[in-house]
Amino acid sequence: MIIAKRIIEYVSIVLLGALVFVPFAQVVMRDVFVAPIVGAEEFTRFLLICVVFVAYPLVVEEGDNIVMGDLRNSLPHAIRRALNLLISIVAIGVSGLLAYVVITTIGDNLRNATPTLKIPFWLFLGSTFFGFLAATVVHIIHLRKPPQKNSSVSL
Repeated sequence: MIIAKRIIEYVSIVLLGALVFVPFAQVVMRDVFVAPIVGAEEFTRFLLICVVFVAYPLVVEEGDNIVMGDLRNSLPHAIRRALNLLISIVAIGVSGLLAYVVITTIGDNLRNATPTLKIPFWLFLGSTFFGFLAATVVHIIHLRKPPQKNSSVSL
């Protein structure tokens, strides 16, 4: 589990670095050398989608998503535990359903690609599938002890 988390962290860092580098390189190439990079905007969109969904399981793992901590903390302990369990069960269901929808969408779009760079759509959707599937696994692992933070907003 720790090795998988480290790999996801490193991949996320590389994707984020590329997400910063590609538009910077486009500005330099366009404005300094008058030679814009064809498809840089399209590739930047691809990187943004990938970094969001590849890093999503890390957010779930840490419990660093936005929560309604004040409302939950005002509830009695037994109701709070039941609510945390319900939240985890719903999160498993929703993440699993989204992973299923994405994988079926991949099957329907295997031959589609982006217009300029011809990046296959399954690459975009593959990162989305990975994110939701990994989040589902993390939610299942956390079913015994939901990781929800006690604050209202955790950033």
